[in-house]
Amino acid sequence: MQFISTRGQAPVCDFAQVLLAGLAPDGGLYVPQQWPQFTASEIAGFAGKPYQAVAFEVLSCFAGGSFSADELEQDIAAAYAGFDSPAIAPLRKLDGASSNGSHYLLELFHGPTFAFKDLALQILGRLFARALARRGGRATIVAATSGDTGSAAIAALGGLANIEVFVIHPLGRVSEVQRRQMTTSPHANVHNIALEGSFDDAQSIVKELFAQKEFAAEIGLTAVNSINFVRIAAQSVYYFTVAAALKQPAIFVVPTGNFGDVFAGEAAMRMGLPVERLVIATNANDIMARALNEGVYASGAAHHTLSPSMDIQVASNFERALFEASQRDARWTAAAMGQFAKTRRLELPPAVLAQLRARYTAFACDDAAILATIKKTAAETGQVVDPHTAVAVCAAERVPASAAPQVVLSTAHPAKFGDAVRQALGRPPAMPEGLKRVMDLPERFETIPNDLALIRQFISSRLPA
Repeated sequence: MQFISTRGQAPVCDFAQVLLAGLAPDGGLYVPQQWPQFTASEIAGFAGKPYQAVAFEVLSCFAGGSFSADELEQDIAAAYAGFDSPAIAPLRKLDGASSNGSHYLLELFHGPTFAFKDLALQILGRLFARALARRGGRATIVAATSGDTGSAAIAALGGLANIEVFVIHPLGRVSEVQRRQMTTSPHANVHNIALEGSFDDAQSIVKELFAQKEFAAEIGLTAVNSINFVRIAAQSVYYFTVAAALKQPAIFVVPTGNFGDVFAGEAAMRMGLPVERLVIATNANDIMARALNEGVYASGAAHHTLSPSMDIQVASNFERALFEASQRDARWTAAAMGQFAKTRRLELPPAVLAQLRARYTAFACDDAAILATIKKTAAETGQVVDPHTAVAVCAAERVPASAAPQVVLSTAHPAKFGDAVRQALGRPPAMPEGLKRVMDLPERFETIPNDLALIRQFISSRLPA
């Protein structure tokens, strides 16, 4: 399997190179040169198989030539050994839903940090360590996080040899539990930065560090954000397991910030999975809803909301969707992304917009709707959902009635956002022991202004001589 950049000016790479590089050297994102294909009978055959077995079938299509079957099996088994559900990503009926049709929650929060990022990062971390040991040298990982990627990256990479992990979160814009999951790490190779800015500022700094090619090469810079295609490949697995379990195409409703989780659904579709519709559910930071509904991709100031992991105004993975929707026109994609970087606005060509709308629908829900949805869902179903899942449940209620089942991706345990749940229900959610432990541990982080030079200086000062 070979990979190309969405901007067309980077050398073709294999899976291990994509894993270690993260971002392509031309500033684009890696995608497969050709999408692997699964037949209807192969997908049906996933029904009843362990999640790990389906993950092996999907990931081996991409990793062949870079990792042996034994290596991949070992790392997948180790990645999911610590999950608290044997199903890994259990599908639960959302009983009592007031709208028509069958409704489900796909619980993606049973990993070590109680968020969906674990499903990909636990695998990525092990493969990364294996590939780095084979290549030799050191690697510096810089991860911008809106809340959950940081703790999941630390859980996957903390304590590993020859890897330094720098996590940048927006100061005051993540929940207390999210912050403590990152800042209480005991590992010496983990460095936390609280940025005086937004997630978009943090994400911009990471991209600018990659653009400083001499510095990036010197420190072995790489990324584990969802710009790393291995994250997308690993997240596509649960779309296959759901389809196999339901035995019919579903409508997937996905809480969306950086567009990685919902693009994993598109990836599954391009691999042959029949999907009725992908629904983009956004909070008040509704850039993706506006892009799909109005045809203009335009960013503004990020709003701080009750669903902070989605407080994003630049959805990096949307570039992959634009590349595919433009019939893989790398020249247009590069020009469009260049224009957007300068003006923060991109009018989508009619042909590209039509391709996107054939696959996606988008809805936005504000904080008032989030609180109302948490309260209503608990009253009708007994299910307490976190505010990000509530955005998706709210959006699902606005999807036109269909015979297809609706599957809401439940991306985090409600206890990670206890304040929001308390506002909605008048009581906090039950907190798992794994989260209780971090609340009394000492924190370790540096607060730094939104300044690229200062971030670079901090990184350099913390790297081993």
